[in-house]
Amino acid sequence: MKGLLIRSLTLVLLFAFLMAAAFQLNPFGSPAHTVMDDYYIRNGQAETASNNIVSSVVFDYRGMDTLLEASVLFTAASGVVMVLGRRGKDEKKD
Repeated sequence: MKGLLIRSLTLVLLFAFLMAAAFQLNPFGSPAHTVMDDYYIRNGQAETASNNIVSSVVFDYRGMDTLLEASVLFTAASGVVMVLGRRGKDEKKD
């Protein structure tokens, strides 16, 4: 009975948190406007020599961030492959 109460309370708290977060979102189609948006639009092509502003932001302005995200993804995928590959070898020994 106590476990059911804890699970129910956790579910209610999670739902309340998600609803509070949903009400804090900007309306669809009207993102928050920042000063950096204008900077990227005005200077993106001149500083990066790219006609595509999205590519210039991802690969030039945030290049290290993109590289580190790719490294984390590669590390996670490698870990999953090693764990699952080892699990398959252990099952074949039995």
